[in-house]
Amino acid sequence: MKRIIFFCGLLLALGCKRETSAPPISAATNQTYAARGVVQAIASDLRHATIQHEKIPGYMDAMTMDFPVKDTNELNGLSAGDEITFTLVVTADDDWIEKLQRTGKSVAPTPTPTWHVVEPELQVGDVLPDYGFTSENGQPVRFSDFHGRAVAFTFFFTSCPLPDYCPRMNRNFSEARKILVTDTNAPANWQLLSISFDSDFDTPEILSNYAKFYRSDDTNRWLFAVADTNTLASLAPKVDLNFWRENGSISHNLRTVVLDGNGKISKQFDGNDWTPEQLADAIRTAARTNAP
Repeated sequence: MKRIIFFCGLLLALGCKRETSAPPISAATNQTYAARGVVQAIASDLRHATIQHEKIPGYMDAMTMDFPVKDTNELNGLSAGDEITFTLVVTADDDWIEKLQRTGKSVAPTPTPTWHVVEPELQVGDVLPDYGFTSENGQPVRFSDFHGRAVAFTFFFTSCPLPDYCPRMNRNFSEARKILVTDTNAPANWQLLSISFDSDFDTPEILSNYAKFYRSDDTNRWLFAVADTNTLASLAPKVDLNFWRENGSISHNLRTVVLDGNGKISKQFDGNDWTPEQLADAIRTAARTNAP
């Protein structure tokens, strides 16, 4: 059996676990949290910084994360290894860091991990193997159950608190579904699938309750499910999904994939900069590929 090995450490990663004491965020409120950490990497466009931060009191445990900035000038003069203080700002549907101040220099940034994989990432046009999951109803579900339909799937975990990451994936799915359902010219053969990679916590009952926040009781063409460890070990490298457990939570990147009716990869979205309209367009295209 082909296997992969995860090397835990720094990744341009997204993901965290919010403290249970953290207050809920209302739509009209900006919550701010003082933080400190060590810069691990800065994006070339100066829009993100990867920071190995200490525990942020009242919000999350120590993690290594990729934080966005609204003002690219915030990152001028900073480099990997810089010790900094900063402010984390969280709203109902967004988050960013600001007021970055260099306070010293670390001995060395944490080295970037490597993934040793036997199987390479699949490309557009490749067939994705028929993986199985446990649905929010507690029943098994497989990609092949949707044969003949375009399937858009993304990854998340219910404990992820930063609204710009896992919650954004689900908000985008919700908006894309509205676009397609109200488009009288759109194909009808499509399905959304949100896959949790936290099988230790995200039980079918938790997934079902979590799903209601994004789709209420309307389950039309949108299913939530959880993947077990063995499934993830095989699926993750095929779509370049990276994740690991850190300080009791999960760090991860973001991958959203659209399959056509034959189970072939039609489109992949990396990160969180894509829009619901772009996803809806990709689903329309994939759904028009007829299954045999």
